[in-house]
Amino acid sequence: QIAGREFQTDFEPIMERQIHHLINYIQGIMHIGQRDIAWVRVGKGAIEKGFSLKDIGVVLHAKFHQDFQKIVDKVQVTLYSNKEDVDKLTERARVEYRTRDERVDTMTDEDVETFYSCTLCQSFAPSHVCSVSPERTGLCGAYNWMDCKASFEINPTGPNQPIQKGKVLDPKLGRFEGVDEFIKGASKGAIESYNFYSMVNAPMTTCGCCECIAAMLPSCNGVMTVGRDYAGDTPCGMKFTTLAGVMGGGASSPGFVGHSKFNITQGKFILGDGGLLRVVWMPKVLKDEIYDRINARGKEMGVENFADMIADETVGITEDEILPFLQEKGHPALEMESLIS
Repeated sequence: QIAGREFQTDFEPIMERQIHHLINYIQGIMHIGQRDIAWVRVGKGAIEKGFSLKDIGVVLHAKFHQDFQKIVDKVQVTLYSNKEDVDKLTERARVEYRTRDERVDTMTDEDVETFYSCTLCQSFAPSHVCSVSPERTGLCGAYNWMDCKASFEINPTGPNQPIQKGKVLDPKLGRFEGVDEFIKGASKGAIESYNFYSMVNAPMTTCGCCECIAAMLPSCNGVMTVGRDYAGDTPCGMKFTTLAGVMGGGASSPGFVGHSKFNITQGKFILGDGGLLRVVWMPKVLKDEIYDRINARGKEMGVENFADMIADETVGITEDEILPFLQEKGHPALEMESLIS
């Protein structure tokens, strides 16, 4: 809980995202992810030194006062360990998350000349530079374009810097001259360019905090995506944890890309590769969560009841298992041009 005479509702997502790097200041503790699917790992060494959950609250209280004294007057940190309390608060939080996401629902990348960077995760992924646009929310799911704009106002020298789009080099794949120049500098030359709207051709870099990871499924001529909150096997042969370990260090990995849950139903999601209609598999828990949004976006793209055409783990966890289902449903990805051509 935060109170401040200069505090605004728009600042709430920024303060929440600070929890990520503030907890990581604690030796022996690791925080990954955001919103209601964050992971906090406590090392044995920290326990041996006397670490307790209360220490997380002490650190957050002190650092919020220290780092944001211009907008924060009072801070109170409460840690809940009773499952019933946590579940109740999670439901309340998810309503707030939806409200925040919807703020950019009617915006397009063409509406603005400025995108924003996020380098908050470079302590884990030194070459990772997240670029946030109205139609490409931060891959952690915590920041959208409006949040980054507010973050820059709070801290002009912080991790969220304005990026002038500059000349559009490829409107289909989403490549911009100004973005290329920025990420080359911000990644210390490790990454020279990437595309906003493609996972096949020079996709955006990914860090381990991503909400979801999309992967190409060549036999189905489509893509799958898996969220952090699904621990099972997937048709690409790797679980989420393995995927995050392979590509979560800040690499641009053709055929894979990290993204937020909300981004799946945004207008520019892998549009250079066919968009949402390329998605052939996702975990049931994720599909149920965004079911209505999938159908709404599918309808915009000319396909009714598209969510029911997407396979999940109840259908199969290999490409061979899900292909007959896709054929039976007449999935549009099967008629698209080859992803690997």
